[in-house]
Amino acid sequence: HIMVLIGMVWLFFFNIVPMFGIVIAFEDYNPMSGLWHSDFVGMENFAYLFSMSDCKRVIINTLAIAVAKLILNIIVPLAFALLLNEIRQVKFKKAVQTIVYLPHFLSWVILATIFRNLLDTNGIANQLMMSSGLIKEPLMFLGSNKIFQGVIISTDVWKEFGYGAIIFIAALMGINPELYEAANVDGAGRLQKIWHVTLPGIRVTIVLVATLNIANILNAGFDQIYNLYSPIVYKSGDIIDTYVYRMSFINTQYSLATAIGLLKSVISFIMIVT
Repeated sequence: HIMVLIGMVWLFFFNIVPMFGIVIAFEDYNPMSGLWHSDFVGMENFAYLFSMSDCKRVIINTLAIAVAKLILNIIVPLAFALLLNEIRQVKFKKAVQTIVYLPHFLSWVILATIFRNLLDTNGIANQLMMSSGLIKEPLMFLGSNKIFQGVIISTDVWKEFGYGAIIFIAALMGINPELYEAANVDGAGRLQKIWHVTLPGIRVTIVLVATLNIANILNAGFDQIYNLYSPIVYKSGDIIDTYVYRMSFINTQYSLATAIGLLKSVISFIMIVT
C-alpha cells in the first residue's frame, strides 16, 4: 500500500488538482484577477470557438492524423510481430526486436533534427529519388501541405511499431504449441496457420490494444508535430494541441485555449466509454 501511495500522490497532484483549471473555459480569464475572481461568461468561449474558421480545419487535421496513426500503429506492429514469430533463429530474432524498438526511446527533439536533415530539399531522401529518376525536382516534405500529413504519420509509425509489437509478441508466446501441431497434422500451410491459429489466439489482445488506443483518438502527437511543422503547413499540420499551445502561450487567449482542451477531453472520454 505504501508503494501504491506514491503513485496515487503523484496522480492526485498532477492529474486531479489541475482539473480545477477547467473553470477557465467558462470565464473571461484574467491572470491578474486569478482563477476564482475572473468574470464568468458561461458558454461564450465555446460559441466563439465554433464560429471560428480555424476550428473546423484543426479538428479535421487532428482526426485525420490521429485515426491514421491509430489504425497503422495496430496493423504494422501486428504484421511485424507475425513475421518475427516465423523466424526460428532465436539470436537473430532477439537482435531484430531490440533494434526496432530502440527509436521509441528517442525524443522527437532529436528525431525531428534527423528527419529535417534527411527530408531537406538537399537531403538524402531527395538525392536518392532524383538519382534514381523517381522525381525531377526536390520535394518539400516538410513544406508541402499535400505531403506533410503523410510524413507525420509514417515517421510516427516507424518510431513506434517496434515498441508496439512487444505486446503482440508476448501474446503470441501464450498460444498453445499443440494447436500448431494439430494444424500440421491437418496439412495446414504457413499462411493457413497464421489465419486459423495465430490470429484467433491473439484476437483478445488486438481488441484490447485497439480499445485503449481509442482514448487517444484526438492525440495526434503534439511533440512530434511541434518539432516538425512550420507556418507554411498550418493548413494540413495544425492540430488541437498545437493550436491550444499557440492560443495560450503566444496569443495569451487562455479561456479559449482551455475551452478547446476541455472539448477534446470530453470527446475522448465519450469515445473510450462508448
